[in-house]
Amino acid sequence: MDFDQLTLTGAATPTDADLWSALKAGQSNALGILYDRHSGLVYGIALKVLGQAQEAEDLTQDIFVKLAQSTPYDPQRGSFRTFLAILTRSRAIDRLRSRQVARASVERLQTSHVAPPSYSSTPADVLAQAERSKAVQAALAQLSDQQQQVLRLAYYEGLSQSTIAEQLETPLGTVKTHSRRGLLKLRQLLQDRWGHS
Repeated sequence: MDFDQLTLTGAATPTDADLWSALKAGQSNALGILYDRHSGLVYGIALKVLGQAQEAEDLTQDIFVKLAQSTPYDPQRGSFRTFLAILTRSRAIDRLRSRQVARASVERLQTSHVAPPSYSSTPADVLAQAERSKAVQAALAQLSDQQQQVLRLAYYEGLSQSTIAEQLETPLGTVKTHSRRGLLKLRQLLQDRWGHS
């Protein structure tokens, strides 16, 4: 089916399966129609799972961008709408888990490497703590400027990722990427230094 001809003549409203086939055949305007039809569903599911409007918007965009690239939908196995609903819920849950893992990683780093010395600490404990703190600062210095900025705002100033995005005038998705990559690199650098997790 020539999707461009179909839309030009207005002979019939293409089905989701028609649009999917057109998209896979390289007719990118099919994506816009699929987006118009189904973005409300995708956003609604994403918002329900993630609980944050900005994250739901980011995921909605991601879902439709990936549709144009490599999403394995088979019209023989069910409706496109059902496929989108399942895909969105799965991706939203993945994001939720990633967020929780990142938060737990930071909490572990904070308690094991940057916890303030207690009043009952011995001088050796205080020195060891100072050395760990210096190691964390040195590891932070090896991250990109953007990663350092995001992590310092999040974990030294206690700002949320949404607030950081607003403050830096940067998309929330970009802030999350810098945070995730920065944490992974920081953890690896500290593990390499101390030889443990």
